[in-house]
Amino acid sequence: MSGFFRRLFGGGGASGGGGKAADPVVYNGYIIRPAPKQGDSHYNIAGTIVREDDPEGEAHKFIRADTYATVEDAVTWTVRKARQIIDERGDSLIPKKQ
Repeated sequence: MSGFFRRLFGGGGASGGGGKAADPVVYNGYIIRPAPKQGDSHYNIAGTIVREDDPEGEAHKFIRADTYATVEDAVTWTVRKARQIIDERGDSLIPKKQ
């Protein structure tokens, strides 16, 4: 039962439960770092968005319930979802440091 909760909340298992990192994508002044989360037989959309002018600064992490059979599909859709988040939230996503 504890394995169920570990997977549910991202605690990982033998594979680490973490995302499979993909190449970062630059979009509208932000860097998208796709890292889909592996489930039992699927991958979930997950990643991090940071400002291009402050890549080590504040980050917006996201995960979605959407599932895909391959890591490649999950990476593609992670980038699409991140672009949507950036377009919808704009500069309020990660405010610039003053």
